[in-house]
Amino acid sequence: MSARPRSRRSAYARIPERAWRAIAGSSPPTAPIGLRAQPSRMDDLTAHAALGLALRIGAAMLAVGAGAADVTATVLRVAAGYGLTNCQVDVTFTSITVSYDRENAVPLTAMRTVRTSRLDYTRLQGITDLARAVGTGQLDVEEAHRRLDGTVSAPPTYRRSVSTLGWAGVAGSLAVLLGGGWAEALVGALTTALIEQVMRVLNRRSLPLFFQQAAGAALATGVAVLLLAGDVDVRSSLVVAAGIVVLLAGLSLVGAAEDAISGFPVTAAARAFEVLTLTAGIVVGIAGVLDVARRADLPLTVVDPSPGAVPFGVALAASAGIAGSWALGCHARPRAVVLAAVAGALAWATTWAAGDLGTGPAVASGVAAVVLGFCGEVLTDRLRVPPLLVAVCGIVPLLPGLTIYQGLFAIVVDSDVQGGLAALVGAAAVGLALAAGVTLGEYLGRPVGARRDRYDLRVRRRAMTTD
Repeated sequence: MSARPRSRRSAYARIPERAWRAIAGSSPPTAPIGLRAQPSRMDDLTAHAALGLALRIGAAMLAVGAGAADVTATVLRVAAGYGLTNCQVDVTFTSITVSYDRENAVPLTAMRTVRTSRLDYTRLQGITDLARAVGTGQLDVEEAHRRLDGTVSAPPTYRRSVSTLGWAGVAGSLAVLLGGGWAEALVGALTTALIEQVMRVLNRRSLPLFFQQAAGAALATGVAVLLLAGDVDVRSSLVVAAGIVVLLAGLSLVGAAEDAISGFPVTAAARAFEVLTLTAGIVVGIAGVLDVARRADLPLTVVDPSPGAVPFGVALAASAGIAGSWALGCHARPRAVVLAAVAGALAWATTWAAGDLGTGPAVASGVAAVVLGFCGEVLTDRLRVPPLLVAVCGIVPLLPGLTIYQGLFAIVVDSDVQGGLAALVGAAAVGLALAAGVTLGEYLGRPVGARRDRYDLRVRRRAMTTD
């Protein structure tokens, strides 16, 4: 008689266990944290040389303008090419650290400070080609080090005068895109060329970049004041905008947003702070000159061109000129300059088509950025140019430089803090849309272009939560 109650109690006790089996997960862990390192068959000397090569390649890419996600994936790929499969990479705005963990041995860790340089697409392509050759096992460590030495120490692609001509072309084409004529384009180009030369001199004297930005903004605004004082028939506001847009940190804003989206908050925060610092330098330069102009009864005005002020064909050619000139200023080879010009025209045409459907500036810019990011991933491997070139150069005509200038002008000159902040918020929205669009386009294009591997997926997972 007593056995039956015990069997019933045992059956009741098994019910929670059955219920748990019904709801318990059986898939892999949501995030494999702290996995045990694998044993290494590589001696310390070879491991140090391979780790140093991966670190140098990553630092060189970061210095010439590559994003943190691409740098991290490339470092992991290069290290794995020599058997270092248990590496951890940490990228910040000014340094890169690589650590190789191995079982029953002291981890190898190396760090290198990154000296920020200007965008250099030819050098970036050379570094990328080297990293690809290393990843396929075509080079030993010493040969790879020698090739990297030749790439990073090679002379610039163009003379300084050619690079200056590129930046002048950006300003001149931008003046046309904003509704100016040949006079505004010529004066804007000459002013930007002068700013470029002055900033080179100041840079050689190791003047902090904040003061270089202030000097460049003051020079651009001063030229406009002199035009007003001389009663020259030129829309001085377009000259100021064309000269200052080259200085504005709109592109850095896009880079900061892209790093944040890709899961690199430290690097993104550093880039964003640099944006604020450089923009503050521009504000100081503008405010100083405008105060002098106001005392001399020479007030400047801001021309707000309407979307239909420039014919479509002229705007298309100007956008191609801006993108191509930007690529030339960033030392891209002639074939890459042509591709950049096509990307700029494509971006403007896409933005115009999206705007014609009734979308706002941020949405239209984001759609164009998606197209550029996709095309960059699909086409550039065949054409031997960095994917970054298509995305960055293509979005330059869409950067919110004039909007940033209008916001600064409203705050500094008109004392319209509310209107100025509204303009700056709109510019930030466009910058975020461009960054998000480029990132999404690259994500969509990598499988088509066969550039997605396990290292790229590993880096991209930093910004997502798996389940």
